[in-house]
Amino acid sequence: MTYSTLSTLGRTLRSALGGLVDLVLPSSCAGCGADGAILCGDCLTGLSGPAGSTRPDPCPEGLPPTWAVAPYAAAVRSVVVAHKEEGRLALCRPLADALARSTLAAWSATGNDARSFLLVPAPSRAAAVRGRGHDPTLSMTRAVAMRLRRDGLDATVVRALRVRRGMRDQAGLRATERSANLAGALWVSRSAVPLVRGRDVVVVDDVVTTGATLAEAARALRAAGAEVVAAAVVAATRRTGR
Repeated sequence: MTYSTLSTLGRTLRSALGGLVDLVLPSSCAGCGADGAILCGDCLTGLSGPAGSTRPDPCPEGLPPTWAVAPYAAAVRSVVVAHKEEGRLALCRPLADALARSTLAAWSATGNDARSFLLVPAPSRAAAVRGRGHDPTLSMTRAVAMRLRRDGLDATVVRALRVRRGMRDQAGLRATERSANLAGALWVSRSAVPLVRGRDVVVVDDVVTTGATLAEAARALRAAGAEVVAAAVVAATRRTGR
């Protein structure tokens, strides 16, 4: 077994144990650091508001109507990062609750009377998933589907999107750099094409910043014959002006 394999296994184990510890022992709030709970009442309130339509400025071509429940700032940003990068897996539940409200609002805004649609999570680079020890967006999307089914919607998760080799990490890139980095970077796997062709799709991610990821996801899905009707995220970075 190579060192890199052992390192990956170690990170995965730490992530799993971290989630277990968060569930059974007193912790500090992921949002503000207060003792006593993984998410205090005030920080939970930041994720509990109604979903609203959001649009980055400038807006990338092809971005579907996008919905979020909170600005990506302060405590909300800390919570998203703690779940995504620090392996605090117990945060999946409150984040999925927020994402479910965004998804429901996004679907309702389409005016579609159908009760069946697909949820396609934005993909992560394989190296990022290995490094984190989990796929945060996929976990949240699966939890969202369960919540929507309880509301009578037939929401099915399809891991349709794949990342082409050579795509850089988006963190720290400017809007134009993100768009260039993502141009043609996503594609629909051959096995998923029959699943998405002709189906209504809501693309799901944790955060929208420039909109480049969601726009590229929508492009790839449309190229495979899907009807991308909306996108849903937990939080949105406020971007105004060029």
